[in-house]
Amino acid sequence: MRRRIASILGKVRGAIARGRGIGATLVRGAFPVLRESGLGGFVRAARALQRGEGPPLLTDPQGPDRFRYREWIRRYGQPAATGWWRLTDAAARVRAEAMTFTVLMPLDAGTGEQFARAVASVRQQVHPNWTLHLVAAPGQRTGLHGSAMRLAAEDARIAYCEAPLPQAIASVATPWLALLDARDALAPDALLRVAEALVSEPQVRLVYSDEDRVDAHGQRSAGWFKPDWNLDLLRSQDFMSRLAVHDARLVREVGGLDAACGEAAPYDLVLRCVERLAPAQIAHVPQVLYHRHVAAADNGHADLSDGAPAGGEQALQAHLARCGVAGAVQRVSFGFKVRYALPADAPLVSLIIPTRNALALVRQCIESILAKTAYPRFEIILVDNGSDDPEALRYFDALARRPDVRVLRDDGPFNYSALNNRAAAIARGEFLGLVNNDIEVIAPEWLVDMVGIALQPGVGAVGARLWYPDRTLQHGGVVLGYRGGVANHAHRGLRQGEPGYFGRAALTQSFSAVTAACLVVRKRLYDELGGLDEEHLTVAFNDIDFCLRLREAGYRNVWTPEAELFHHESATRVSDFAGPALQRFLREEQFMRRRWGALLTADPAYNPNLSLAAEDFSYAWPPRNPWLPPST
Repeated sequence: MRRRIASILGKVRGAIARGRGIGATLVRGAFPVLRESGLGGFVRAARALQRGEGPPLLTDPQGPDRFRYREWIRRYGQPAATGWWRLTDAAARVRAEAMTFTVLMPLDAGTGEQFARAVASVRQQVHPNWTLHLVAAPGQRTGLHGSAMRLAAEDARIAYCEAPLPQAIASVATPWLALLDARDALAPDALLRVAEALVSEPQVRLVYSDEDRVDAHGQRSAGWFKPDWNLDLLRSQDFMSRLAVHDARLVREVGGLDAACGEAAPYDLVLRCVERLAPAQIAHVPQVLYHRHVAAADNGHADLSDGAPAGGEQALQAHLARCGVAGAVQRVSFGFKVRYALPADAPLVSLIIPTRNALALVRQCIESILAKTAYPRFEIILVDNGSDDPEALRYFDALARRPDVRVLRDDGPFNYSALNNRAAAIARGEFLGLVNNDIEVIAPEWLVDMVGIALQPGVGAVGARLWYPDRTLQHGGVVLGYRGGVANHAHRGLRQGEPGYFGRAALTQSFSAVTAACLVVRKRLYDELGGLDEEHLTVAFNDIDFCLRLREAGYRNVWTPEAELFHHESATRVSDFAGPALQRFLREEQFMRRRWGALLTADPAYNPNLSLAAEDFSYAWPPRNPWLPPST
């Protein structure tokens, strides 16, 4: 409840910041709370929030701890000190305790203090069955080597070897291995949590975790809470290699670590491993199990270069070649960009644009598409839903005389799903583009990028980066369950030029859903799924439902920041909170809750440690995290 009140207040602040009215914002956010708990419950929750019994609302927007990470880990981020609390089955506990891990630590960087902290973090593991291999490159002794040899002499679980790291990895005798930088540290329960995951999901061969930063004084910052397996994000940044625990047999199968990749070798290893794995064989532990060192220049801020190691573009290009994917990789500010190649005969795209009157908006939309779109083959199907403005009708008549535009008249009541489905039925294109009448093209390559991604194996819908006219972000992908509802847009209101949470507002990635304000999908998939649900979802949530059905069928939905357009958001649509529309909205919301249930609060493209009360990737107070001990 308090999170939802905080959500309303946060949205009001965002509306004020953008110069928008706050009346509809208050009604939209407060109504579900009032409906469930009444005015008394709403007031009690608001007062509790005011007393500080919930997420912090006042933060330093520019500060290194803007979301109060240190307070968050004090409350919710403490590791379990003892016991296998999550595994209630005695046999499962025995199997977990018996699991053995090798942690390999190359001695090629770090101070004596950092090295001592790294070694201590392994020796203090709650999980008992581990070995630590301190690996020195032959002929490259550093100040750490003497300490490493002494430690090996003192502790039988620690081995010192002078060998190339790939050779040391190849000689690992345990079933599981992990790399630990000599400047970094593991959480005390890191191996315990991994063992739990492996026992719970025995098919898994690669486990990764969340991470944060730790400075020379042990001060933690910059919690990096990651999504579950996300191929498209992995092709944009290395979000998996710290902490990554590999099946040692799989590492040998793929040829081991390639030292020639340098700093990007762990990223390259992850890429080669996931090429051999099904999604169900990759597990994510949504808990901070790895503490990465802070460079002096970071000043406590997250270093977005963490996800873009030097040489990563070459490793990614090699990955695409092994996968038979035609595409060019380049480094961008916060990671990597893959521009997928189009075939010589680019497929036809049918762009479907429903409208009723709205001459200025729809003309702006269509003329910007015709004038600015670099993609070579597309048609426009304008769906006229009962327009009666003479000027609009004259414009539509003129458009209909163009060979690349068709006008489809539909005088029935407004049903967004039905309008798109009717147009899809007559579309000639191999791909469909669902486009709102209030869209305006910014980047000429928008459709090139979207179709290039949509052509890739396993891809369902592709969404674009949409901006408000004031150049704050309107759509950065869809996160399920935001603000106590069905879904909302990630990073909404972010200023142009800002990368978002660990670059996620600037990198191509999979989301559970994307908005149909600008969406590209294969016509075959659209037809196989029966299009948008015109019976139950006439106006709201039809795009979310469609994307979730694609996901259910085994496809992934991808958002790309390279396709940039303005969205003059729903400028011609009647408010969902006015008159009869409110009852229709509530029916559609309830239908989504019945159809999709728990998925709406457990989005695999998000993280249970991140808030559903705001779209800014701030922390959840408390997290929705099944990995937390009962005491929290």
